[in-house]
Amino acid sequence: MGNDRIIRCITSDGAVVISAAETTEIVQRAYQIHRTSPVATAALGRLLTACSIMGAQLKESKASITLRVNGEDGTTGAIIAVSDSSGNVRGYVQNPDCPTEYYNDHKLNVGKAVGRNGVLNVMKDFGTGEPYIGMVPLVSGEIAEDITSYFATSEQIPTVCALGVLLHKETHEVLVSGGFLLQLLPGAYSATIDKIEENISKLEPVTTMLAKGMSIKEICDKALEGFEVEVLDEMPVSYKCACSREKVERAFMLMSNDDIRASAEEKGHAEASCHFCNKIYRFSKEELEALIEEKHKSKSE
Repeated sequence: MGNDRIIRCITSDGAVVISAAETTEIVQRAYQIHRTSPVATAALGRLLTACSIMGAQLKESKASITLRVNGEDGTTGAIIAVSDSSGNVRGYVQNPDCPTEYYNDHKLNVGKAVGRNGVLNVMKDFGTGEPYIGMVPLVSGEIAEDITSYFATSEQIPTVCALGVLLHKETHEVLVSGGFLLQLLPGAYSATIDKIEENISKLEPVTTMLAKGMSIKEICDKALEGFEVEVLDEMPVSYKCACSREKVERAFMLMSNDDIRASAEEKGHAEASCHFCNKIYRFSKEELEALIEEKHKSKSE
């Protein structure tokens, strides 16, 4: 069992809710799978953290959420993260080896790599029909501000989002990663809002707090200083891919018979790899013919 977790807390007056996550192992796993450049690791790590937190907010057990950041003027290409309702998450970057640039203070310039012109897409699939789709223009490409903008615009929920990934300067391994989503619920008094704003202005970056050894509960307490805080729940989260041979078979069966056969012409077998975990599924010509036969049977039934 890994150490990555999400905790959700609420103020006793029900005015403010906060979800905080530590995602160090998730982001390190993504880095190992995709061999991302430092800036791509940071961008993907931030999106994975946000997606995990937002996934854990879904009430339906079979629900999932997909976040897609597409900056038109960046070098990462599209960045995708998908979470289930338990906060288990997976993702990838279109251009994992994109070049890394830094700000003058030596922090990674994620905004430039992602791009500032483009969109953040949010798709919530509740497993019961049509998914909900929201889309907002990117604000900065730094991810946290873009998530904040999404909640303000699409869901009309005043939100503070903080996300961070800290990398080892030489090896580029992930040292710490995490974030939080703080939201004001309807009926929050102006005094509550003022106090929250004051607390947030004094907060150190998430990676600084995690690197000091603060727990995600302590981070929540710091953000909600001056309030009585109740823990709603706490759960382990991990990098978890949902791919399977059966899903690849179903994808093949959507193709025409000629295309299925053509996919095996060059090598004598067909291969399909998963974007999220890089696992390769191999099908012999005989297996493909069996799929064609099965497709033919299901159509004639």
